[in-house]
Amino acid sequence: MILQRTVTAVRWPGTAAVAAGVLAAATPGIAHAVPAPAEPRAGTAAQAWTVAAPLNPRDFDLRRGTDRSGTVRALGGRLRRTGVAALLRSSGRARLGGGCGRAAGVPAGSLVYCFDGADSTTRNWVPQGVTTVSDAAAREGWAGGVRPILVSWHNGGRVRLTFVDPDRRAYRHVLLVAPEMRDGRPTYTDVGIHAGGIAWYGDKLYVADTRHGLREFDMRQIFDLTASNAGSTRHADRIGLYGGTYYAHGFRYVMAQTSSWHFARGRVGAKCRGSGPLRMSWTAVDRTTWPHVLIAGEYCRPNWPRGRVVSWPLESLAGGGVASADGGARLPVDRVQGAVRTHGQWWFTQSRSGKRGWLFSTRYTGRGWAPVRSRTVSYGPEDLSCHRGRHRIFTLAEHPGRRALWAFRAASCS
Repeated sequence: MILQRTVTAVRWPGTAAVAAGVLAAATPGIAHAVPAPAEPRAGTAAQAWTVAAPLNPRDFDLRRGTDRSGTVRALGGRLRRTGVAALLRSSGRARLGGGCGRAAGVPAGSLVYCFDGADSTTRNWVPQGVTTVSDAAAREGWAGGVRPILVSWHNGGRVRLTFVDPDRRAYRHVLLVAPEMRDGRPTYTDVGIHAGGIAWYGDKLYVADTRHGLREFDMRQIFDLTASNAGSTRHADRIGLYGGTYYAHGFRYVMAQTSSWHFARGRVGAKCRGSGPLRMSWTAVDRTTWPHVLIAGEYCRPNWPRGRVVSWPLESLAGGGVASADGGARLPVDRVQGAVRTHGQWWFTQSRSGKRGWLFSTRYTGRGWAPVRSRTVSYGPEDLSCHRGRHRIFTLAEHPGRRALWAFRAASCS
């Protein structure tokens, strides 16, 4: 997968192909090799070729999109900005509950946080991505003494970001919005993406945009409609500027997109192809290597070409122009919902419809993937994020009634 970076050169696997198919089911915690490919069926020659084909690094070049900073500044002239600590301590927060771990199938010994009853059972909003202050800051703390965990949710046409305060056992939803100028006045619209992965690094939040690349947000560009003379939390059907007043579907807080990163070689197709630009299904940060990297990969069904995982130096996303990947490989399993690397150890989640999901761990060697270890985890496991100070990796169980934010111990997460 993503290769260990060397000082002298970037190493890409020439034919880092992994056989199609899932890992054989077996006792959790026991190492299993990926099985040899089955005999090809009629009509699958192209698929077999894409599984074995080498990766082209240029497929993963990211080009910075439109700079929205001017529009965001104009919004700041109409709406009051707030900080992460202030929104976590403001009135009207939801409270973390308890007792969700068993229903979600969370393994024993895990750290579990439960949303309130409404958020635990709603089918309108589905949690997807997770990232923590450990990704964002070397010392794992944020201004104001807070240590948030962030969760992204989608409902088909909107995205909200949840700031979880584990110390105060409370959380707050923030609506993600895309700013634009309309008739010479700043406004904003919904962000209609899946948001399957999020990665927080410094002030920036990168949100996976499946068929385009990344949306970029900024922790310094959060606006409080309640505290703004021109803002309102009424009219849940309204978004943006109406008659001189700003609305956000009833949300108190909005977080404005500041930029984006698009694949230089065009849009992604409706399914995995095994070549061309990456389907940006999930993301993660690896702070255990230098330079720090953003990791992203594909969710691909068993009958599609095997998915890929790629990394970019985060320093390359700090400027403009083109950001080039520094490594990549084909994934060892299909249906990957999230992945993270810590000190060379890889972790992957795999969903299995109505069954409990799988957690896989392995390393990437010069010859490809080492034997993969597997164990059963929660229902609907999603994105992954390493919290170094806790030596735990966070993920989400996404299904309504079986929903939880939880973390398992991982010695390499440090």
